[in-house]
Amino acid sequence: MEALTIIIPAFNESASIGKVIDEINSILTGKEYELIVIDDGSTDGTAEIVKNKPVKLIIHPENRGYGAAIKTGVNQAKYDWILILDADGTYPVEAIPQLISERNEYDMVVGARKTIPASRRLAKWTLSKLANYLAETQIPDLNSGLRVFRKDLIHQFRHILPNGFSFTTTLTLALHCNGYFVKYVPIEYRTRIGQSKIKPIKHTADFFILILRTIVYFNPIRIFLPVSLMLILLGLFIGIYSKFILGTLMDVSTITCVVTGVEIAILGLLADLLIHRAQ
Repeated sequence: MEALTIIIPAFNESASIGKVIDEINSILTGKEYELIVIDDGSTDGTAEIVKNKPVKLIIHPENRGYGAAIKTGVNQAKYDWILILDADGTYPVEAIPQLISERNEYDMVVGARKTIPASRRLAKWTLSKLANYLAETQIPDLNSGLRVFRKDLIHQFRHILPNGFSFTTTLTLALHCNGYFVKYVPIEYRTRIGQSKIKPIKHTADFFILILRTIVYFNPIRIFLPVSLMLILLGLFIGIYSKFILGTLMDVSTITCVVTGVEIAILGLLADLLIHRAQ
């Protein structure tokens, strides 16, 4: 097994972090790896538990976010392959060897959760459908917290990778939109230990905006052209309906919709041209 760095971002995970670390060290006995835990401003004694374990501990004096913690870990990593894992005990550590075994043929290997808590299923399904359409591919798990990837990918896309929970979503979309090879390995998903940091309404809205923003950055045509087409068709419908049904042509509304649609299409084409020229 080629050596790798395992990064665990942790914020107030004293109830589970010790068990997760022990499981990793047990399952990877005899393998070459380093384990880095980033305590992201915890106030519950997480750092004190980690200090007694055979890991490298990095402490943020204040909470900076899930993505920021991973970036800190990547900056300190000495190996070219990175594995990230949540500290809450939800991801099966025993799946790590399988993910590692797949990496040489792919740029990233993701543990795709087979089951999701009921409270998140609708939001996850909606966001997944949107991401699949915009990225022009099937993404089984958009934001899994268990994945293996090349370290240089983080440096390449660092300027767009956020500091919050949407770090993994952005990384997934960035790789798919730029032609990298991503493998999804089905995994179980356990009940978390401790209290979840996810705020369903806020984070779902954030993910929705993030997906749109990321796709506009990499593939603007997928957003601009459908909006343009809808406006043009709306304008034509208003014109035909008002002329033949109402008996008077609503020319201002018709022209406004059609012209706006054409302008949006032009903006989309210009954005797409600029992106491909920059590449």
